[in-house]
Amino acid sequence: MAVESLPTHTKEAMLRGIESNRIIVGAYVDSGSGGICPMLAAHRNGGRTSVSSFARAWDVYTDAKRPRRATRREVRTLTTLLEWSLSAESDLSAGSLAEAAAQIRAEREQFRCATPEPVAATTPTAPRERRDTGERDRGHELRLRRDWAWLRPTKRLDEYKDLLAAAEEQLSEQRAAELLGDTPAAHSLTNA
Repeated sequence: MAVESLPTHTKEAMLRGIESNRIIVGAYVDSGSGGICPMLAAHRNGGRTSVSSFARAWDVYTDAKRPRRATRREVRTLTTLLEWSLSAESDLSAGSLAEAAAQIRAEREQFRCATPEPVAATTPTAPRERRDTGERDRGHELRLRRDWAWLRPTKRLDEYKDLLAAAEEQLSEQRAAELLGDTPAAHSLTNA
């Protein structure tokens, strides 16, 4: 996320800048409204950084087509993301990585000790019967309909190639039948 890539001092400066400036989208500065983008707000509050990915992400998020004032919701979302990112950083910086790993290992060991061993089933499970879904098989009805077929998924490439060849053969037979006028549609027209 673009907010997470910003340095801590830039995030803090951006929060200060958001509170004291009109925030815009789609431009660096808007002389008409007097607004500035969040990166300029951070820059003016001491958070000098050249992270251009944030500006692009901000404009994509706000769907900026032209310079305009940011909505309250957009500013609130940005503020929330900045505050969340800062709190996540402070949580991580409270301890070392080795301490966190040791704590995770200890919690896993406690969980293993507290969880009872699974009991193996003594009776074999019978295969489940298929439940009737109420849908009927329409294969016979749709078999002569053009461009209707099911190509089931396969696990092996050679099986897929065989199914694809059969489907291509079926399609070429249908096209040949159409050219010869030997289709169900042609029969229905001549019989009518």
